[in-house]
Amino acid sequence: MLVFFGLATLIIAAALLAWLSFRAWRARTGLLKWAGTGLAALLSTALTLTSLITIAGLFKLHARSAPAPILEVEGSPDQILRGRAIADGFCSACHSKTGTMTGGVEIGEHFPVPIGSFVSSNLTPVGPVGRWSDGDIFRAIRNSVAPDGSWLIVMSYTNAGKLSDEDILAVIAYIRSLPWIGKPTEDPADRLNLLGLVMLGAGMLPTGNPVFIGPINAPRAGATLQYGEYILSYQDCRGCHGPQLTGGVPGQLGPLGPDLNLVKNWKLEEFITTMRTGIDPNGHELSKEMPWQPIGRMSDEELGAVYEYLIHLPGA
Repeated sequence: MLVFFGLATLIIAAALLAWLSFRAWRARTGLLKWAGTGLAALLSTALTLTSLITIAGLFKLHARSAPAPILEVEGSPDQILRGRAIADGFCSACHSKTGTMTGGVEIGEHFPVPIGSFVSSNLTPVGPVGRWSDGDIFRAIRNSVAPDGSWLIVMSYTNAGKLSDEDILAVIAYIRSLPWIGKPTEDPADRLNLLGLVMLGAGMLPTGNPVFIGPINAPRAGATLQYGEYILSYQDCRGCHGPQLTGGVPGQLGPLGPDLNLVKNWKLEEFITTMRTGIDPNGHELSKEMPWQPIGRMSDEELGAVYEYLIHLPGA
């Protein structure tokens, strides 16, 4: 509502300045005529352009779409166990800081520019997900679209959609097994403010990972390079450490992370200990922005796979 009020204010102000420009042009005093007309026309043009960019942002905000598959998750003990492992090692970074999958964290506070409110959803039955079908949850994870067609902005900036079909079903099974805990969270969880809409309309905000409809399969689980590549495809390490994991670059949405080629100097046991304690082999504490706690909840086998992938990175 505030966004539409802001947009209406921009349009009214632009129209008022255009009228003032016309009035100034009819003035008899030369200085008032030219200075007044020029200034009012310039400001009116700027506000009109801003209004048009904001409207473009509104269109982009509602342009994302993807079909929800028709499915019903079995919810077997094995599925729930696997889903819990993924949630503990990945989803919990945003959704479990106030309790197990209870959300309520303002993720927008970590963005370099105040573009809106982005509160992680409560994924227990207390939150909006409790009213969604299994297909709705699958679509939200894979393509960041809610049942009402709204764009799940922060989800689209993560790599959750690269989880395999089987692993997404496991996450759904785990979510369905959760008790009613925590407080209800906002629906929709993501709300761009006027600045965010202007930046989106101007192409200054990313539009998220592209929609993908086909199946995704994971390699056989094990402490292998291939399985490590799969884990790092959905973990969001590249958001901070760069597309090639060779270090973050200025201007990226996430904090600047170091070149992960440094792991080549560590032993496997040292890497696992670092992820479990937040202290590297040299005694340095990892950045507070590094979500090592959820990563450290992964099994030794999974961390071994990540380590295997990292020590085979191309040179910096």
